[in-house]
Amino acid sequence: MADTWWNRAAVTHLLVALFGMGSWISVNSLWVELPVIVRFLPEEWTLPAYLSVLIAFGNLGPVVVTLTHHFAPRRLNEQLLIHSIQALAVVAAALLALLWDYKIEVAGRKHSLAFLMLTFVLAFVCCTSNVSFLPFMYRLPPQYIRTFFIGQGLSALFPCTVALGQGVGKLECRTDVNGTVKPDYLDANFPPQNFFWFLVVMLIVSGLCFAALSQRISGDGEAQQEVAVPDPEPQNGEAVGGETHPLQNGDVVVCKEEAELEKPAAAPEPATFWTSRNIYLLVLLGLSNALTNGVLPSVQTFTCLPYGTMTYHLSVVLGNIANPLACFVAMFVLLRSSVGLGIMACAGGVFAAYLMALAALSPCPPLLGSASGISLVVISWIIFTGLFSYLKVAIGTLLHEAGHAALLWCGVFIQAGSLLGALSIFPLVNIYEVFSSGKECVDNCS
Repeated sequence: MADTWWNRAAVTHLLVALFGMGSWISVNSLWVELPVIVRFLPEEWTLPAYLSVLIAFGNLGPVVVTLTHHFAPRRLNEQLLIHSIQALAVVAAALLALLWDYKIEVAGRKHSLAFLMLTFVLAFVCCTSNVSFLPFMYRLPPQYIRTFFIGQGLSALFPCTVALGQGVGKLECRTDVNGTVKPDYLDANFPPQNFFWFLVVMLIVSGLCFAALSQRISGDGEAQQEVAVPDPEPQNGEAVGGETHPLQNGDVVVCKEEAELEKPAAAPEPATFWTSRNIYLLVLLGLSNALTNGVLPSVQTFTCLPYGTMTYHLSVVLGNIANPLACFVAMFVLLRSSVGLGIMACAGGVFAAYLMALAALSPCPPLLGSASGISLVVISWIIFTGLFSYLKVAIGTLLHEAGHAALLWCGVFIQAGSLLGALSIFPLVNIYEVFSSGKECVDNCS
């Protein structure tokens, strides 16, 4: 039984990847589908601003989970929490497929209230997943945390690929009877509700994979032996980051009485998590997510669309391919040097600065209308995404080795960084309008 295909490590990697895919696929799908649904909803192009605010409010979930872990340690059932938020996501996505274009009049103006409310629910689930999915991954050996981040990369790649098949954002420049050139948006190959049903299917797949993963962990056989959880005997003295095999001293097995004498010396170990190195890694992780999840996505249209819609789609698709690819590389080549990770972050920051400069110069960035300009912006997005994706996986793997609490704080800093990044760029884009967008089919620089 232990030699069957179901108990092989490759199956575990597949289950972990599809489980991780469900963490952010809902919010990523909403962003990808925006170019289609803004034409039907009354908020029109102010909808991205609403979406950013709703995602920010979704961070109430991580706050509640973190406070529960702090004030009621070991009272929160992680598996039950994950099953609950996954079920909530499936229900919300199904209702979104049915009610996405339902409008209601509020204060004399029409609003897509159902869409906005369901968007908040999905954002709540996605934000909460970072402080529930990651701590659960502590039950598996460190190599699986890298597979989990590959799955998170797939949560952006899959919706993007389906949206390209849908024909998101395609337009043609046509001349009307008066000789005026105007953009003509082409109809999508299938309607938004079909896209949202695809989201429902992906969420169900992720939920089933988590159920199978939980069964493998708790069941008999080879999968149970892979799990890196503490021995069930020392529950009274159990602490996060403590020893998982108290009857071992190096490579020598000692008697239980001798192990008891060693316990007082090991007691202070949990307090050592907040070392300067771990704090450095968490801060680096927060800054990385502030750029990749908050700041740069908010200005991607300003960096790419002046060069054309094809440039925008190439940047999105190839960037989303670079994400899981970087995670895959980290499975075989893991950088553990703090200095090396810092240098990698600085290198990614250079490309981030270039992309921010392009956004600030929109709609007339340098090398406009040339192949070199298009290539440079697409390559910059690929390298920027790839470097920070690798950085996040490397830090997540290193923190996995520090214990269960480390992965909880890993999720907290991911969400905190994403939130601060989104809140810092929101007023610049939506209130002060620092970045200018050009008009399609018009020479904006003449």
